Amino acid sequence: MTPDDSGAEDTLDLKLPAEAVALFAATPEPSDDTRRHDGPGDDGPAHEKSPYGPGHGPDRGADRAPGRGPDRGLHDDGRDLLLDRIADWPAADTAAGTFRLVPVLAARDLALISRWMNDPAVAEFWELAGEQDVTARHLKDQLDGDGRSVPCLGVLDGVPMSYWEIYRADLDPIARHYPARPHDTGVHLLIGAVADRARGLGGTLLRAVSDLVLDNRPGCTRVVAEPDLRNTPSVSAFLTAGFRFSQELDLPGKRAALMIRDRALRNRL
Repeated sequence: MTPDDSGAEDTLDLKLPAEAVALFAATPEPSDDTRRHDGPGDDGPAHEKSPYGPGHGPDRGADRAPGRGPDRGLHDDGRDLLLDRIADWPAADTAAGTFRLVPVLAARDLALISRWMNDPAVAEFWELAGEQDVTARHLKDQLDGDGRSVPCLGVLDGVPMSYWEIYRADLDPIARHYPARPHDTGVHLLIGAVADRARGLGGTLLRAVSDLVLDNRPGCTRVVAEPDLRNTPSVSAFLTAGFRFSQELDLPGKRAALMIRDRALRNRL
């Protein structure tokens, strides 16, 4: 799909599903700066054990409250249905350990994510270096949104070690740049600690997360990603995880590789 020349990246030339019309007909699009992702992460302080296991996500127990707010994460008003309640997705058993996606709570997770964003290797691709307010605004855009993009921590054996964004690619401005299909689900990620990079962990976790998407989103036939073409470790990790290279994309701020993992091919690649 060829983008127009107007530069108006906030409007999708798509026929939206009925669920989307009902949930966010009047909600603004997420800003395009959320598309400049998929770098590595920070070597920061040693990981500390945190209560990120089952029952600690923002869609659970005492964390749930009516209304909006940057510490709410998912919501009780139906917006979490756009991605089929990520907080309820089970853990995945991987060769590296037990992995879980835990939706972000800003009050709990902001400092950690901000440290990762200030690693030079991360900042090159995410462009979110600076004071915590920079990362806070980025998270708030998603946490106060309609649920089409959910920021998550990747927790391995109880330790938060990566940052993920799971989003509805078919409802995102990126859908103007490729032939999107209903329920296409996109992923962005960074690996937090230097010690966790360059040892195949990215490919392992990408396969686990894309399997979680396909297992828990029955309407989704493809998981997609658009890493920067310059980020060869990221592109390689997607290939290792069973994604295929589809095409190059000219996106705002970067030349990207469109990577696709097809449900029909998930057991063959």
